[in-house]
Amino acid sequence: MSAVPSSAPASAGAAAATLLSVRGLRKRFGGVIATDDVTLAVAEGEIHALIGPNGAGKTSLIAQLSGTLMPDDGEIRFAGVEVTRLVQHRRVKLGLARSFQITRLFRSFSAVENLAIAVQARDGRNLSFWRPVSRDTAIADEARALLGEIGLSARADMPAAALSHGEQRALEVGVALATRPRLLLLDEPMAGTGPEESARMVELIERVRTKATVLLVEHDVDAVFRLADRVSVLVNGRVIASGLPDVVRNDPEVITAYLGDEVHR
Repeated sequence: MSAVPSSAPASAGAAAATLLSVRGLRKRFGGVIATDDVTLAVAEGEIHALIGPNGAGKTSLIAQLSGTLMPDDGEIRFAGVEVTRLVQHRRVKLGLARSFQITRLFRSFSAVENLAIAVQARDGRNLSFWRPVSRDTAIADEARALLGEIGLSARADMPAAALSHGEQRALEVGVALATRPRLLLLDEPMAGTGPEESARMVELIERVRTKATVLLVEHDVDAVFRLADRVSVLVNGRVIASGLPDVVRNDPEVITAYLGDEVHR
């Protein structure tokens, strides 16, 4: 199977435009190769899953796509614009947002305050922390609407630290959605969650796709093959396969390198 994907999502009847294009991306840390000539295309409107064993380079790739880590070589184009050396906040302004593998929230602030701060930052308004953002009606209304979208309306005034792990993960997705992204990079959103919380996250991601294209890094294989229009497999920093979920799932090289008995479940 070719490691260079087509630009159309599996669910599309006609070819969809490529929103994110990666060519020849390389990153090395001393003797460790994090990404090795990675080529990848994510079509607008799809959920594209990136899977692979621990240490394959998935998080390093997401960091390069989001701008928190600069590649040594290669090109990243987003919405037709080369962003390879663009700093993170400028990528966010273009519509490229990320959630992190480890939750990053203002833990002493309430759920609605976390979202309100994200809305405020997106609009470039003065971050006047001495004046509660909840006093700005437009910001507060949008923050509460986002809470409803991520299923946390009942937790609006609860400190982020008091939320369950799964609720914190959902809140972080909400913070990313507050930037109004065209492409949302989700780095293991189900990490550390139980079955019920994982199921709720799957439902949330299915709702998110109506608002943004999604590049999903996830170890939960069942969730990946339920959600994804296309799947790419990263092993030792290289994309070894990319295509329709059923094709990737039954690819002998993928089975040997990563899926193993998972394919027969």
